[in-house]
Amino acid sequence: MNVLKQVLGVDVAKKELVVTLGFLDHDLQINLNLHRVFSNKDTGFTALLKWLKKNTDSSVSLQIVMEATGVYHQKFANFLIDNDLSVCIVLPNKISSYMRTLETKTITDKTCSEAIAHFGLSRKLENWKKPNKLYKNLQQLTRERDQLVNERSMIKNQIHAEESEGDPNSNSIKRFNDRIKFINRQEREIKEEITQLTNSDKTLKQQIERMTTIPGIGELTAVTILAETNGFELIRNKKQLSSYAGFDIKEKQSGTSVKGKPRISKRGNRYLRKCMHLPSLSAVKKIDVYRDLYCRIVSKNGIKMKGLIAVQRKLLELTFIIFKNNTAFEQDYEIKKRVPL
Repeated sequence: MNVLKQVLGVDVAKKELVVTLGFLDHDLQINLNLHRVFSNKDTGFTALLKWLKKNTDSSVSLQIVMEATGVYHQKFANFLIDNDLSVCIVLPNKISSYMRTLETKTITDKTCSEAIAHFGLSRKLENWKKPNKLYKNLQQLTRERDQLVNERSMIKNQIHAEESEGDPNSNSIKRFNDRIKFINRQEREIKEEITQLTNSDKTLKQQIERMTTIPGIGELTAVTILAETNGFELIRNKKQLSSYAGFDIKEKQSGTSVKGKPRISKRGNRYLRKCMHLPSLSAVKKIDVYRDLYCRIVSKNGIKMKGLIAVQRKLLELTFIIFKNNTAFEQDYEIKKRVPL
């Protein structure tokens, strides 16, 4: 068989890897012939490599496609990259939508791996790159801090509920306060660790300093943006960034009966969306362009959150522009553009 393209579709689970090896021949026919199950650990990875060498054509490039399944795919993906193999990681909702086009009635690990292999053979997919270790560490720290902030808010609500009771328990309130002190101490430790990491890289520190020239964007927000986007590694334009964060607009209309309201998709990185909320409140007060945008949207539909979300999207895009152009924020930039030379 003359092989034009070969793809390994991998359905990743906690303990096993269900794989399907597929080929695209010169008649553009897709063949899914080989199936195997390997353990999701180092011995399974090594066995899979040996199996691939035996069953693939070394003269044709091989792409390994898998879903982003929590954290269970990460070790396997890193192993493949370290062994100079091409890896593509696809969002699960894309595979689910694609499976519906195949009219697959039986959903098993095997059929999922077949659908992933079929998807890889029929599409031109970009290869995944291993995250920068510094950005990865910053991502872990910022997400840990976010969890602590959520936990602290929950405990404060519990304190309020306890104090509002007819007969509050003083010992319970004391333990709640002790937990808040412990969380505050851990948060300080995380912030110190983030500062040490950012100071250890001169280029990263300069990038953060430029991004924080935007009113409302603090050091922690800038670090979160860079950590969640891996330093904008795979972001090529503003539209792609908005989609990655889930700020892209979705709308459904059909004839005269279906008229859905436009709203953001939220199919993206929730940490990016969350970190842009407080900066948007500050930007509306301090940046004229964003104040005008906010007022225009609110006056049109009366919904303040819509105006804030529009500002959040614009702010996020602005951080990307400043990062790519290595420039600082200018308050009167839009006015300068309008003035003829």
